[in-house]
Amino acid sequence: MRKGQLISFEGLDGAGKTTQLELLAGWLRGQDIAYIQTREPGGTSLGAEIRHLLFGRPELTITPLAEAFLFQADRAQHFSSLILPALEAGKIVITDRCLDSSIAYQGAARKVGEELVKHLSLIATQEHVPDLTILLDLDPLLVNRRTAVDQDKRSIREAQSRFDRETEQFHRRLREAFLRLAQAEPERIKVIDASLPPEQIHQKVLALVIAQLDKK
Repeated sequence: MRKGQLISFEGLDGAGKTTQLELLAGWLRGQDIAYIQTREPGGTSLGAEIRHLLFGRPELTITPLAEAFLFQADRAQHFSSLILPALEAGKIVITDRCLDSSIAYQGAARKVGEELVKHLSLIATQEHVPDLTILLDLDPLLVNRRTAVDQDKRSIREAQSRFDRETEQFHRRLREAFLRLAQAEPERIKVIDASLPPEQIHQKVLALVIAQLDKK
């Protein structure tokens, strides 16, 4: 049995990752391809508790380094108990965020240090990186408009309690970090304009996924 593939979705909160994950999951089901859909943080029982600490407890003061370690604890559990076994079983794993998010959020935007966070992330993933990363790129100003329109919908997730309240400068650092990562690893990280209509983005995602699956 061949090993599976890990496909991650990255981008600013509000860029449309959840929509694209759901559309891709539907396509995989239609093709009768074995897959697992997950997320970071929160893809395991322990991860759900860590996610609550990070996103559901806005009264807590969490230092940038402590925040970085919490994400790594989630990731270590996630890879050991879910992702790596699924890949060994030949399944496709699609995840909402992976190690690139930590490098961008904590490493760059929180200024913990990109190389340090990358090193910690590779320890947590046991040196495994996604086979394909789809970066949905969107200007922070457009993200803010989308959030304002959807403010009354609880589908906007609890993440607003910590990260979405950050300054525009924070989100610009974040976007720049994601784009630097894509420039450094163009074979793995593919950038899609997230301001396009969702179905058009989905077609671009499918083209990338099909090309990736055909490689192995």
